[in-house]
Amino acid sequence: MTNLIIEISKYLMILLMAFYTYFNFRFFSYQDPEDQKVVCRHQNQAMFLIHLLAFLVIYLKSQEEYVIAFYLAQAAFFVCYIGGFRIFYRNVSRLLLNNTSMLLCVGFIIQTRLSIEKGQNLAIKQFVVVAAAAAICMLIPFIIDRVWQLVKIPWIYGIGGLALLAVVWIGGSTSYGAQLSLNFGGFSFQPSEFVKITFVFFVAAMFYKSTDFKTACTVTAVAAAHVLVLVASKDLGGAFIFFMTYLCMLFVATSNWFYLGAGLLGGSGAAVLAYHLFAHVRVRVEAWQNPWADIDNRGYQIAQSLFAIGTGGWFGSGLFQGMPYKIPVVEKDFIFAAIFEEMGGIFAVCVLLICLGCFIQFMMIASRMQAAFYKLIAFGLGIVYIVQVFLTVGGVVKFIPSTGVTLPFVSYGGSSIFSTFILFHIVQGLYILKRNEEDYEEA
Repeated sequence: MTNLIIEISKYLMILLMAFYTYFNFRFFSYQDPEDQKVVCRHQNQAMFLIHLLAFLVIYLKSQEEYVIAFYLAQAAFFVCYIGGFRIFYRNVSRLLLNNTSMLLCVGFIIQTRLSIEKGQNLAIKQFVVVAAAAAICMLIPFIIDRVWQLVKIPWIYGIGGLALLAVVWIGGSTSYGAQLSLNFGGFSFQPSEFVKITFVFFVAAMFYKSTDFKTACTVTAVAAAHVLVLVASKDLGGAFIFFMTYLCMLFVATSNWFYLGAGLLGGSGAAVLAYHLFAHVRVRVEAWQNPWADIDNRGYQIAQSLFAIGTGGWFGSGLFQGMPYKIPVVEKDFIFAAIFEEMGGIFAVCVLLICLGCFIQFMMIASRMQAAFYKLIAFGLGIVYIVQVFLTVGGVVKFIPSTGVTLPFVSYGGSSIFSTFILFHIVQGLYILKRNEEDYEEA
């Protein structure tokens, strides 16, 4: 009976996820706010049903009583999070709020499944971080709406962020060949996740003041310093995110094709140089090129990821029916492979489309902002987000070498979760700010 429920729930969750994703893009075709509200309600219904079905399966397979309490705590969180935003912020972007919740829901499901299999409590830790981050970041739209002075302190963002990265480079702990985090009393903190945001604010504030050649050179020098420190720390995934974010922001701010071409040429040269300078980069590239040549060592992770994807197919094996735990650090960098194996390729593609929907919203919000400072912030944060998604998924499916980057809101990691909440709530705050201005003008 249990196997029958697992099999039926698998197809129902795929159907509901496809339903949710369809409305994610159908939303943009409606102009009437009431029609948009109806779409968002349908999305909420689909999300809560997916959440219920998944945890029903998890309980049936694990027979752990705490799973019921954990499910109820998560359901209560979603009700409070979605409801709280809509109560405190009348002009909230309901679609962006729904997508945030949906990605968190997928993360909760897969992290709980992996935690039970491995006998760990990572899912509970993740939930605590999510609840705390959501509560704290709820204030960000309020701050964004009232503190225009954020534009006046660019060098605090630039120097402060660079200093944090330098501290990690000098005294940070090493993980998988890269210096990424600082440890305090058993807690790990990854500053680069937050510096991505301060970096965007720095670039936006500088280009808001001026886009002349002198300013462009100054900002480029600071951006290069950020990238070089990350390269020295062997955090090449982070370095790539910073580089692409700056290059795109530079082009949008100046509309200068020469800057774009020179940046792409310089970045390509730097990538070749990194390959020759860093042994761990060569290892990852060689594992990417032919993981089967050293499948028991260097190619093991990517090989297991590809096995998982191939096993799952379009419809997945079902929760607890696969072996995603065989993939090293699957709960972090390779979470997408676990989703693909057990929840299916269709479900995984829908997750990607939701991420794409978030990015489209970021760009739409950026295009609506009149102030160049806010426009560049929304655009820059959107680039940070989509590049991170690309690096994560690209590494999992062997499109690019693995970079050790997490999938926002889905992968395990306290710093990643917290910084992504900040990122999304800043953009949400910009949307609310714009809508409040439009309402004031109409009144």
